[in-house]
Amino acid sequence: MIYVVIGASASGINGARTLRKLEPDADIILISKDEYVYSRCILHHYISNKRNIDALNFSEKDYFKKYNIKWMRGIAVDKLKDKEHEIELSDGSRLSYDKLLIASGASSFIPPVENLRGANNVVGLRNLEDAQKIKDAAKKVKNVVVLGAGLIGIDAITGLLGYGLNISVVEMNDRILAVQLDKYAAGRYEDLFRENGVNLKLGVKAEKLLVDEANNPKELLLNTGEIIPCEFVVVSAGVRANTAFLQGSSVKFDKFGLIIDERGKTNIGDVYGAGDVTGRNPIWPTAVKEGIVAASNMAGKKLLMTDFFGSKNTMNFLGLATMSLGNVSVPDESYKQEIETKDGNYKKVIHKDGIIYGAIIQGDLSYAGILTQLIRRKINISAVKKSIFEIDYSDFFNIKENLEYTF
Repeated sequence: MIYVVIGASASGINGARTLRKLEPDADIILISKDEYVYSRCILHHYISNKRNIDALNFSEKDYFKKYNIKWMRGIAVDKLKDKEHEIELSDGSRLSYDKLLIASGASSFIPPVENLRGANNVVGLRNLEDAQKIKDAAKKVKNVVVLGAGLIGIDAITGLLGYGLNISVVEMNDRILAVQLDKYAAGRYEDLFRENGVNLKLGVKAEKLLVDEANNPKELLLNTGEIIPCEFVVVSAGVRANTAFLQGSSVKFDKFGLIIDERGKTNIGDVYGAGDVTGRNPIWPTAVKEGIVAASNMAGKKLLMTDFFGSKNTMNFLGLATMSLGNVSVPDESYKQEIETKDGNYKKVIHKDGIIYGAIIQGDLSYAGILTQLIRRKINISAVKKSIFEIDYSDFFNIKENLEYTF
């Protein structure tokens, strides 16, 4: 049996490991455009020089040797020929497979702002090559603009803070981290970034990138008419699934990405998928689980991906820890929200009919574990009489006669 895995990030690495544990004698080949294994979640630590390339690696030491996995690195997949059970590679070679795991991830999306896509010194922050370009530019330029203030944009800003640059952030929403945080929680981060010299432009859009004769950025024109100086642009305006190599194949994908079921299976029997290439839940824990689930089913062990609790985000920027879970604002007036601000800590819980649907915790995160279980398992807290911020495990766990826990 020949298993081929495309991609060396969370899904691919965990998927290949799972295949080896279940199939000791199979041939397992992992193909990646990347030359290294690294976590995209901590690329900002590489930019800020807190970690080197080796310290970005999330796999075990000697992973490929330990699990007897052949790694074809620095090679892209150009085309999938599913009927022939074959893939065409960027080096001109072809590779046959019995079963295929597509974990090709996603790439930065560059929005159609005038001159942005064709200019020099415009990058996303998606891979190690991007991080290296940002790191190199930070030593040469003075003015940097970050387009988008989601998690990736804030990562980029954090990585650049120590270079003494003039950093401006352009965000269409009225706050940074708009998907993850409410106005209050985001505001605390905004204050910290401003204290560190970051120029926040919120509720505005980029209209045009002004370039010089060599096609290098000079200034960015906003829809308000304001012009911001910039010699380098980091774009964090979302990602697009890496599905171009599926064109012409029978594998189905849509505008979001690869289409898989709860087993990780595509519409083609021997082709599976996992991670950001699906475009559905682009967070690390989900990608890991999807890789394990898909690989298990490829090897004949039935496993279902029933936990798609993807709206959990933990962050710690400038020393302020925060976690958001589920809904961060009330969907409609039938929901209630409870807020507590105490000793520099912020807690917000959104609930309806005894069920908690979302929460934000900022500062002390000790309550996060309990809230995660309450939201994930949809535990009804109606019978609990104490404050919603004082609930603990004893309020919804009972001990059975055999000392097992139950709800």
